[in-house]
Amino acid sequence: MSNSSSIRQFLLLAFADRQELQLLHFWLFLGIYLAALLGNGLIITTIACDHHLHTPMYFFLLNLSLLDLGSISTTLPKAMANSLWDNTDISYMGCAAQLFFFLFFIQAEFSLLTSMSYDRYVAICKPLHYGSLLGSRACVHMAAAAWGSGFLTALLHTANTFSLPLCQGNALDQFFCEIPQILKLSCSHSYLRELGLIVVSACLAFGCFVFIVVSYVEIFRSVLRIPSEQGRHKAFSTCLPHLAVVSLFVSTGMFAHLKPPSISSPSLDLVVSILYSVVPPAVNPLIYSLRNQELKGAAWRLMTQFFSQIRKCSIFHAYN
Repeated sequence: MSNSSSIRQFLLLAFADRQELQLLHFWLFLGIYLAALLGNGLIITTIACDHHLHTPMYFFLLNLSLLDLGSISTTLPKAMANSLWDNTDISYMGCAAQLFFFLFFIQAEFSLLTSMSYDRYVAICKPLHYGSLLGSRACVHMAAAAWGSGFLTALLHTANTFSLPLCQGNALDQFFCEIPQILKLSCSHSYLRELGLIVVSACLAFGCFVFIVVSYVEIFRSVLRIPSEQGRHKAFSTCLPHLAVVSLFVSTGMFAHLKPPSISSPSLDLVVSILYSVVPPAVNPLIYSLRNQELKGAAWRLMTQFFSQIRKCSIFHAYN
């Protein structure tokens, strides 16, 4: 038996027992991580450099890409390092930091997705009031509220979770530090405080989910009233990527935490946790770029200019 004061490190769940499979997981996650860095980095750079994309929709998309980069960078590099070196250790402070930043980015992302649904609602249902309702100051305030809610939620949960006495060992049945796995190590009824915070957070998340659903009900009603097929297609093209991202984010998170205990197993929990913590940040750039011709055109122009500059520099150095 041990308590939290004597715990200096936690043991994370390994992806496989054999070193060959661990290396396979390393290369797989390295590919996913590089794809997430490239996709989100390209979106951030394109929006920041192209003044035509300095609109509320792309401002929120830039913030979403920043949050995606943060969330996947919180969990995947440590998992890759553990797979590469055949190690499962994470320090006590490292676990606390990982939990804080993961909660911070996940909560902020869900709040931002709620703001993005409001942006689409105003753009389609109240287009004449779009400039007044979503000016630059309003957008900054909404983004700041999303980041602030993530910080406050993460701070409360992390401080409360790591104030609990732990006496059930130090092995976590997860590849990163997560609240439910740490609560399993608690040896007192103090964990009820954390459960109370989780219930409050779940209620707030449910409120955001209801807001998103109501917004899209109104959006689809307005889109179906548009007389021209081209107008309906344009409206859908701006909404469907966001709806796909919300659906992926919510469905994987709900299945991970609300699945029946009867079908729960360490291997299934590991796969599901990857689905909601790793897959969305890597896939979101692809979802947004598939149907957004404006974003694809801006990204293509940016890459063309970049390679053109490289070519000019190489020709200059060749002649000198």
